Amino acid sequence: MRRFTLMACTALLANPAFAVGSEDETPPTPTDTTLACEDGQILDEKTETCVDADQQSFNDDDRYRAVRELAYAGAYDRALKVIKAADNPTDARFLNYRGFILRQTGDMGGAMAFYTAALRSDPDYILARSYMGMGLVQMGHVLAAKAQLQSIADRGGEQTWAYRALSDAINGNTQASY
Repeated sequence: MRRFTLMACTALLANPAFAVGSEDETPPTPTDTTLACEDGQILDEKTETCVDADQQSFNDDDRYRAVRELAYAGAYDRALKVIKAADNPTDARFLNYRGFILRQTGDMGGAMAFYTAALRSDPDYILARSYMGMGLVQMGHVLAAKAQLQSIADRGGEQTWAYRALSDAINGNTQASY
């Protein structure tokens, strides 16, 4: 039954218009982190059990993958709890996801503040530039979004998902905007 549920969720979530958050265009595969774990827990792949995200057996890369999966599934509150459990919650990746979550829930000002913080931490983090640009498009600031697109290109990112998705958003293709 669990395998069927996993396959069904994968099929439902496979639409690339909902992908969030990495240079990998492939949507995260739903795991028990999304399907079975409780608030603040993520799947420990070694033990195949759900455990609290603040456990020392996890590093921030593990937590980031869980945050990406949860955000992709729209489980924003759960993703935020995993971010809070991170050893370095001010890592640009986590700041970017906080921005993404706020943008998805309608807090554009808060989202821009987190995207700005992510870029202050890592000016070359093109995913934050892409998501910031998408938010700028949503707010009607297309010229500012184009500046982010140019910044991505200036950093060698023209062949990335981040560039394509922001370019599509600027050109009115809202299906590509996340």
